[in-house]
Amino acid sequence: MLDLKFVRENPEIVKENIKKKFQDKKLALVDEVIELDKEARKTQQDMDSLRESRKKISKEIGALFAKGLKEEAEEKKKLVTQNAEKLEELEKAHGELTGKIRRIMLTIPNIIDDSVPIGEDDSKNVEREKFGEPVVPDYEIPYHTEIMESFNGIDLDAAGKVAGNGFYYLMGDIARLHSSVIAYARDFMINRGFTYCVPPFMIRSAVVDGVMSFEEMDAMMYKIEGEDLYLIGTSEHSMIGKFIDNIIDEEQLPMALTSYSPCFRKEKGAHGIEERGVYRIHQFEKQEMIVVCKPEESMEWFDKLWQNTVDLFRSLDIPVRTLECCSGDLADLKVKSVDVEAWSPRQKKYFEVGSCSNLSDAQARRLRIRVKNKDGKYFAHTLNNTVVAPPRMLIAFLENHLQADGSVTIPEPLRPYMGGVEVLIPKNK
Repeated sequence: MLDLKFVRENPEIVKENIKKKFQDKKLALVDEVIELDKEARKTQQDMDSLRESRKKISKEIGALFAKGLKEEAEEKKKLVTQNAEKLEELEKAHGELTGKIRRIMLTIPNIIDDSVPIGEDDSKNVEREKFGEPVVPDYEIPYHTEIMESFNGIDLDAAGKVAGNGFYYLMGDIARLHSSVIAYARDFMINRGFTYCVPPFMIRSAVVDGVMSFEEMDAMMYKIEGEDLYLIGTSEHSMIGKFIDNIIDEEQLPMALTSYSPCFRKEKGAHGIEERGVYRIHQFEKQEMIVVCKPEESMEWFDKLWQNTVDLFRSLDIPVRTLECCSGDLADLKVKSVDVEAWSPRQKKYFEVGSCSNLSDAQARRLRIRVKNKDGKYFAHTLNNTVVAPPRMLIAFLENHLQADGSVTIPEPLRPYMGGVEVLIPKNK
């Protein structure tokens, strides 16, 4: 959410940013919110004047009673009553105005960074850099569920009966591989100085409003019926929510946390053939990282965060690339975002396995996360990034480590988490 004063003083900058995000239908909201703000500030001035008047008249009433002028005092009391009724009306109107202003401000997109490429949708995203050499072996790479089935490692049919489409059972070696990757990612981030956390897996609506846009919430979140609670779509939500209404001493910054959680997503809409299996699902597990920092440090942290993901995937011999998200592909709270994509030998192309985002002070402003130093208070900057998100990460792992005989090699860093196993041998072919 932008600073209302910034919108008031820089309407053309805000409108130009809306155009860059190809959201022209929101242009009228800028003028509307400025007019509502003008009205709200006038109403506030009228309320302040009435309160001052009430104080003054109250003193006069006391003086009149002291002089024995009861009738004059009673007349003044009638004026106080009239003022109180008028003040009540103004307070109601002011509350309605501020509510309208907040609803509009929540929909006006954050100002994107100057480095963000301009484009209408994800087809205009720009490749930044490749890490590792993509390899296409001279033998066939089966679809990922077929690889898993060769290890008796997945049961989609049973999951469909139990929970419906978009769920799965992982079994045996594949389930162990899944847990090992999560554990390895946890320790990888701890070794990089991040504090490990297991957060709540549900959050209240006040936190939902603070961490994401209405459009994202509708497309992603599951609500608990009869409760002011939502299942998290990513632990970033509850991790940033941890700091709601906090005033943080500047000396405590930066705060770098890595968190484990299950994630729950509606995943609305139809998806292509490459997103069947366990590519796009309603429930998965993820290791996440978030940072709360000073504004002048957020871009430096942004580069550190996506680099952590690249380094983790490369430590497991998986080629990756980074993709700069264009303006039209950025969610409204984000000022800059980079996707990390892993190489798929079967598809002979890269696919998304994580996303790194800088939200500047948008979430902090919504959640009232402030930083205190000797000069006063300011809003923190927040960032988030995926470390790994199995089972999508498993797709990249299995495809890149599958051998011609159907076995899957385990890279050395992961072997301690797999009980020393170096190769997974298929149960059936």
